[in-house]
Amino acid sequence: MSRLQKRYKEDVKKALQERFQYKNAMLIPSLEKIVISMGLAEASKDKNALQDCVKELTNLSGQKPIMCRARKSVANFKLRQGQAIGVKVTLRKKRMFDFFDRFCNIVSPRIRDFRGFPLKCDGKGNYSLGIEEQQIFPEINLDEVKRTQGMNITFVTSAKTDEECIELLRSLGLPFKLETNNS
Repeated sequence: MSRLQKRYKEDVKKALQERFQYKNAMLIPSLEKIVISMGLAEASKDKNALQDCVKELTNLSGQKPIMCRARKSVANFKLRQGQAIGVKVTLRKKRMFDFFDRFCNIVSPRIRDFRGFPLKCDGKGNYSLGIEEQQIFPEINLDEVKRTQGMNITFVTSAKTDEECIELLRSLGLPFKLETNNS
């Protein structure tokens, strides 16, 4: 069991139970999965760039990503049906907690001009954020990076509201911006 998973079971669950007064322990929100995706845009024309993105995502997630392909052709975007347009990986259980722990404690402080992540969720208890460059991850060798590539990271929780989701992620260690009231 990872360090963060142990902390969730021992401390975070109790704190959430006290704060939201759940009648049943199964109602306490938990982190279900983390989805990391990279859109390839101009890299889809170049096979080597595609393989580089797959290799980098494999290094930082610990498992091989799947290729996302275009469902239909769009002439305005020079897109053909079946063409690779992105890669994504879904992390669960131990890998998910290990990635989350590394992301909060090692990667987030390395983001340039970082003041915390915004407190905006999707309304259904999930949290998504975008990163502009993959070079903040220590697993990626900077000498082998040919182009900067952004990625989206989605934290899927079992929370019913955004407030529960934010409180869960904050207590697990995700750094959010401090709320400032200007009234």
